[in-house]
Parts: sequence; C-alpha cells; structure tokens
Amino acid sequence: MPLSTPSSTPDGDRPSPHSPTRPSTRAGVPPPTFEDTGRSATRRDTGADLSTRQPGVTDPSTRPPGTDGLVASRASLPLPTPRRAPELPPAHAALVCVSLPGLAISTDQGQLTGQGLDGFYRAGRRLLSRCQVRVAGREPLAVQARMTAADRARFVGTLRASPDGGPDPDVIVERTRSADGTERITLHSSARRPLRLPVEVALGTDLAELGAIASGGAGPELPASVHASGLRWSAAGGRSATVTAEPQPTDALASAGLLRWEVELPPGGTLTMELRVRMDGAGPGGAVGRGAPSPLARAGATGDDARAQALLDTCVEDLEALLLRDPGHPSDVFLAGGAPWRCGMAPAEALVSARMTLPLGTRLAAGTLRSLARTQLGGPGPQSGMIPGPRRDAGPHLPPGCTSTEATLLFPVLLAEARRWGLPDQQTEELLPAAEGCLQWLRTTVGDGTYLPDPHPGGPLRCETQAYAHRAALLGADLLDAYDRPGGAGLRQWAQSMRRAFRTDFWLEDRGGGRPAAARAPDGRLVPHLGAGAAHLLDTGLLGAGTSAAGLLDKMQTEQLARLLGGPAMDSGWGLRSLGAKKAAYNPFGHRGGAVRMQETAVAVAGLAAAGYEREAGSLLRGVLAAAETFGHRLPEMYAGEQRREDGAPLPHPAACRPAATAAAAGVLLLTSLAGIRPDAPAGTVTLRPMSSAPLGEIGLTGLRVAGAPFSVRVSRLGVAMVEEAAEGLQLGA
Repeated sequence: MPLSTPSSTPDGDRPSPHSPTRPSTRAGVPPPTFEDTGRSATRRDTGADLSTRQPGVTDPSTRPPGTDGLVASRASLPLPTPRRAPELPPAHAALVCVSLPGLAISTDQGQLTGQGLDGFYRAGRRLLSRCQVRVAGREPLAVQARMTAADRARFVGTLRASPDGGPDPDVIVERTRSADGTERITLHSSARRPLRLPVEVALGTDLAELGAIASGGAGPELPASVHASGLRWSAAGGRSATVTAEPQPTDALASAGLLRWEVELPPGGTLTMELRVRMDGAGPGGAVGRGAPSPLARAGATGDDARAQALLDTCVEDLEALLLRDPGHPSDVFLAGGAPWRCGMAPAEALVSARMTLPLGTRLAAGTLRSLARTQLGGPGPQSGMIPGPRRDAGPHLPPGCTSTEATLLFPVLLAEARRWGLPDQQTEELLPAAEGCLQWLRTTVGDGTYLPDPHPGGPLRCETQAYAHRAALLGADLLDAYDRPGGAGLRQWAQSMRRAFRTDFWLEDRGGGRPAAARAPDGRLVPHLGAGAAHLLDTGLLGAGTSAAGLLDKMQTEQLARLLGGPAMDSGWGLRSLGAKKAAYNPFGHRGGAVRMQETAVAVAGLAAAGYEREAGSLLRGVLAAAETFGHRLPEMYAGEQRREDGAPLPHPAACRPAATAAAAGVLLLTSLAGIRPDAPAGTVTLRPMSSAPLGEIGLTGLRVAGAPFSVRVSRLGVAMVEEAAEGLQLGA
C-alpha cells in the first residue's frame, strides 16, 4: 500500500503523498486532532517519498502537538479527525514489472498512455509515460497480457493488414516490457503476400516523481528533442531521459514525440524493434541485479499440492526483484517495502521480511541488520538506541503508532534467530553492539514500569507492542548470555514480571471465554476489539535446542485466542481478517479494519501450528493458498476480507503493493511452517515439529539453508518429518 519509501511499514500504512518523509508537524500547518469518529485513523501530516533511497532518519518519537490527554473508552481510543486524502491511482489491475530501482507499470492493454501509473520508472522517477504503438495507422487489438517473470511482462495484440485477408488477423504484435527499461516490439506476419507496413511509436514523458503522480500533481508532458537514434527529454534541475531505438528509425519527429519505421515483412516473416529507456545520472540505491548472486536460496516444494511449488517460486522471485544494495556498502542487501508505493527501505518491514525468510539463508538478514545498524540513533536522550521509522495508521480503534518502536524491538530478535539458523559468530558479534543499544533503549524506556509505553506521552499501551517487547527481552537475553554480555538476567526478570501482569491486565472476560484487549489506556481502561494484531501474541521466537520462548498468555488464554482466530469472524476463508467481521468498524477493505493482511496471516499460521492448534492453522493456510492461485501466486500485501464463497475469488485492494516484501516473505513462512524447522546451529542440532495434520498432504522442502548448508526435509501425509539433506555433523534434536 501507499506511500513512502524510506519508510512506510509492514502494514501498508498510508501517509499523505505530498512531501518527503519528515516529522509530522511543520510550520503553518495545524496540528493533528483526535476524536472518536468510528472510522480508520488517518495522519494529517505524514510525508511520503516514493523514490528509492537509503534508510532515512526520522524522529521516531516526536508527538504531534495537540494530542496530549488522550482518554480511552471501552469502545475505542480517540481517533484523528478524518482528512480526505488524494485518490491514489489504482494499482490492483496493473502489471508491475520490478527489478529495483527499476519499475515498468502497465495496464493489460499494453499501450502506455500516460494516464494513471503507466510508465517506466527509475529510482522513483517516471522516465517514460507514453509508449503507443500503431501499425498501418491502427492500434493493435489487445488479446493477452501476462507477467512472465517478476521483472517482465508480455503483451500480445493482433490486426488485419491484408486487404483481402478476411476476418482473421494476419499480423501479431508482441511486446515484451522489462523493468530495466527495455521494450521489444516484434511483428509476426501470417499473410500470404509480402506486407509493407508503417510502424509508429508515439513517446512522451513528464519526468515526474511517483509521489507527484500519486497525488495528481505530475504536470504536462515535456518537449522532446532528437537524440542519436531516438528522443530525449529534459527538465529543470538537470533531469533528463533518453529513448534509443534499434534498428534506427526511418524518421524521428521531436515535435510529435514520434519514431517511425517503414517495415517490410515477407510471408511468415518476423521483425523486432527494441527501445531502451535510460536516465542520465545514477539514482539513489543500487539494484542487486539478475546476474548477481542472490542472498536467498532457490528452494523447492514438491508433493501432493502443486500450488506449493508455484507459490514458493513466485515468492522467491518477487523477493529477489525487491532487493536493493546499500550504496555505501554494496555487499549489504535489503528488501524494499514493495511496488509501486514503497521502493526503498522500510525498516520494520525489512526486518520482518528478513526474519520470515531465514529458512532461505542468513545473508539477507545480515545485510538488513548492518544497513539498519548504521541508522541507529546514538548519543544521550530517550531515543538513543532506536532504529528510526515513520508514524503509521493503526486502524479504527487506535491513534497512529510509530514503526521505530517495532523496528528497534525486531533488531535483536532477528539477530538472535539468524544466529540459530547459522549466521557466523563473527558477523553476529559485529552486530551485537547495535542489538545491545536496542535492548538498552527497551530497559531505559520501561524504567521501573511493567510495560513498554507508547512513544508519545498519554498514548495507549498497545497489546502488539508488549508482545514485541517481551519477545525481544527473552531472545535478547539469550543472545547476550551466548556472548557473555551483561544484562540478560535483568531482561528475563522484567519479562517474567510483565508476563504475570499481562495475563490479568490485558485480558477481557466475557461470556464467550474472553479475549486479549487491543490496548490499555493510561487510566487502565481497555480497548476490547479483536484484530489480527493479536496473532503476535503467539509469535514468541526461537531459543536454543529448538525451544520457543515463553508467551504472554497462559495455556487457557492461548487456547481461547486460537479459537477466536480460527472462528468465522476472523478467518475469512481466504486468510485472517485484520478486524473481526462482527465489529461495527469492520470494513473488508480496511488495511487494519478488516482486510486480509499477509504478514499477520503468516504469523498466525506459524504461531498456531507451534502452539498445537493445527486445525485453525491449516484452515488459514489453505485459504491463503487458494487466494494465491487467484492472484497468479504473486500475493499482494493485503486484499479484501470478504467471506469466501464457493464460486468466488478474493477482491484485490486497489492500493496494495504487489509484489510486497512482507507478502512474498509470508509465503516462505507459511510453507516452511508445515515442517516446523527449529535449528540451533551453534549447538549443531535441528529439531522438527511438523504439522501432524499435514494440511497440504505430503510435502518436500528442498534447498533450504540451515547452518550454512543445504537442508531438505519431507513431511509425509501422516505428518511425520524426515531430513533428507543437511550440513555434515548436524544432529536431529529431540
């Protein structure tokens, strides 16, 4: 979803598309106000930057003026006053070719018309907005459009060129469009006589930034000039783009933005023209590139359900398309948030995605951690140790939160678990000071309190935040102890104290058996709605010897939460809704108000399976697999949470990123959860806790990575797991 690049969040959160990411107040703009509207929270002045750039340093805890004194009610916390945001160009039906920092966005008609998001992009700037092909003075009739890879799309059109050819088309026009800025136009003739055809390509661009396009401020097309074998456009500030053609066109008309060829096609003949779109100067952020070694293992999934292999292949391909290099440290790669809206580093999202893809190796985790460690805030003050991140919408019941808190708590968790999967000791130790900074921020911020407070005074105690903090404390303590660093005992003691209090303070009793509250206000009142965020209570994290860390809920509470997450109000049949369908604020398209979000669905499946609630986990897993099939196995970050029908399909969200890092990574987690792989590389062991119900039948997962070596496992239809390939000396744990 929209809109920000060094930012946005794992939630597809929705900043305004007007300006670069920055703290959410500015001179001359009224501060945001909050009131109970019953609708989704929106931010009045959060910026957006849709270019590809390095992690930006934003103020992670600045509280906008005018938000003091928030008072919680049992129904909800106060909400921001709604502000009508600009209409985003719809992206749900677009074919989005991605090889960052390059994008090519098209409709299924194939022609780039300059409308909406159409165009070739580089580093967040549209280099070409219009590319319209005419053959013999006519546009080909579009008959097919499909993605052939994460970075390529193929469009096929037909036309009748022979005057006596009857009703059947005799010329096929095939266009292959790539995210690297290349378009191949191939004409195939089926005519019985030679054809002499004029071919015209009308070109144009506004050189607009994606943020301006998203907010309707792109501006008119720029005048062109003839340049070498093509055309060139220039704008203020030295920005320019060039289109070159091979073979060289017969005519190049700058005033009309037109390239023209006189083509002769023999019977059965073929002719190809290639256009190359380039930007003068290098953009921020470096593409990893198709030729470079991928940090992700090319895993496979064989077995009874062929959809598993299709999903895994597409997820890995999408993840590779979203990879970026740290410009200052090219060996470090990380994932962008998603296309088209978040083509740069989104800290919490990058950490979440790297964590879910640990079964594919630890290189991505290491690059992500190193890149974010360089942004960590230092010096004295309450923000010392934080990983910067933007504010985000938190849905219809809570005021906006801040992803900086989430990123800071995820950092030591990812490092601790990457070590268990096989991150070498030297790399772990290099990153340990940054993890210690995050944990020190946690202890300092909690102080003598029981819970981690909202970063803004007077804000709520969020259920999700406590789950993140509790997990970070336990896995962080495990990490500190492993390297003889102080502080582990204090973190465990605080986590235990919080665990005892949480089970009373955040639990709402009712006739249905109770449920965890979404948040607790400073005065102790609870926000009672149940959302997908509660799934994070099941995500406790991996400790040594294949054991999971303790959870915040007791056994009976965990069982009740599992029942609720697997019930019809939350399980849409296509995945987990972000808000229960029975809630007054439910909106099937609300990204935190009822839509199915891949991140939380995958977290719920993995957590439910680990806790032994396989029926609920299996239902959610099968629902996502069915939804993925309708999306061509390229999962969007979210889609509508309407109830599944026998002859239906999930409704796409018009503003969702697709591909999205968290969605593609979620596919990896969903499938590997079937085997329940729990490695402890430092101890030389791996434990398997497969889903005994085998919801997809027999499945074999090959080419994973554990302890730096290939790892393959097969789960039978009876739910019995067997290791088929592993690192030498790796032992099967109890």
